[in-house]
Amino acid sequence: MKKFLSIALALTMTVGALVGCGSSTSDNSGNNVSTESQVSETKGVMPAIPKEEIKIGVIHISNPAEGSGYTYTHDQGIVEMQKALGLSDSQIVRKNDVSDSDPTSIETAILECIEEGCNVIFATSWGYMDTCELLAEEYPDVIFSHGTGYKSNGKNFNNYFGRIYQSRYLTGIAAGLKTETNKVGYVGAWGKDNSEVTGGANAFAMGVYAVNPEAEVYIKTTNSWFDPEGEKQAADALIAEGCDVIGQHCDTPNPQLAAETAGVYGVGYNSDMSKDAPKATLTSTVWNWGAYYTEAVQDIIDGEWTGEDYYGGLNEGLVDIAPLADFCAEGTAEKIAEERARIESGEWDVFTGPIETNTGDIIDPDGKGLDEETITSGINWYFKNIVEK
Repeated sequence: MKKFLSIALALTMTVGALVGCGSSTSDNSGNNVSTESQVSETKGVMPAIPKEEIKIGVIHISNPAEGSGYTYTHDQGIVEMQKALGLSDSQIVRKNDVSDSDPTSIETAILECIEEGCNVIFATSWGYMDTCELLAEEYPDVIFSHGTGYKSNGKNFNNYFGRIYQSRYLTGIAAGLKTETNKVGYVGAWGKDNSEVTGGANAFAMGVYAVNPEAEVYIKTTNSWFDPEGEKQAADALIAEGCDVIGQHCDTPNPQLAAETAGVYGVGYNSDMSKDAPKATLTSTVWNWGAYYTEAVQDIIDGEWTGEDYYGGLNEGLVDIAPLADFCAEGTAEKIAEERARIESGEWDVFTGPIETNTGDIIDPDGKGLDEETITSGINWYFKNIVEK
């Protein structure tokens, strides 16, 4: 596993100019040192910056006020970081409801943050990636940290994501044990061309298969990261096919609400969706983004930005599952605990082959396990029990 990586802030002028101006900062022990020595003494590629000078822009695809789902969960991580590090409200600038399919809106939101003094940008949605890449070159003194996706430049633009597939595998166990029709539905944001969604669906389906080899996972995609009505319609269509458990990789709790309305069950995503659909949600695949944001901003203060990507999992506390409902099938908790321990021990991970696809191909025939690059950007196949709808 990669070590827990960090983010540091770039100053707005070159090292030579800083030295010429006699600029100084503080080292990790609190002593004032020249910028020139700070560059050589810190572990990162940029000098440290005092906490009071940090200003963070956060770009959201929807609004945290929704109280559930993708944006809400990211924002809870920002709130956790702010409290843990003692940042003021004025040091956090949020840009909400920024469509990730509109490059002009994305650029405008980010530039507004920079104009307001932000020197760190957390861009939380996949579709922000290309704009971040371009602006990182134009603004080398600003740190761009992009969630999901896969691009980075090793300098002022990194990528952060995690082994959410580990949690999806565990929640697939809950679904596989609960289904009575042996038809489990899955609402996906995108099809096989998107490795993040496809890998997650595969991990979920593999969890289903591990406890119920007879079950099939029907997947229907919305072709959007955020489409509340489309997510509901996809869930309704899967329920009409006979699916009695509905999983999801989409932003809102609408698939869980559809499951509850239909009297079936579901597995939520991003946040604990039992508060949205308490009679339906077995558990949820959840992110604890505060684990990344807190360490990242602390490392900005400490001058330990490495420019490397971050990829955490169960062991780092970045991903998890929500508490199990009391109407989960008997033995669910025990089986999940057993598989969780196996993953956390490092002796096995979800994408360890041989893995058979739904077209009969064999992935990782030698059982060496897929590497991170393949998992994040190279999965364009479906596991053998997945049926495309």
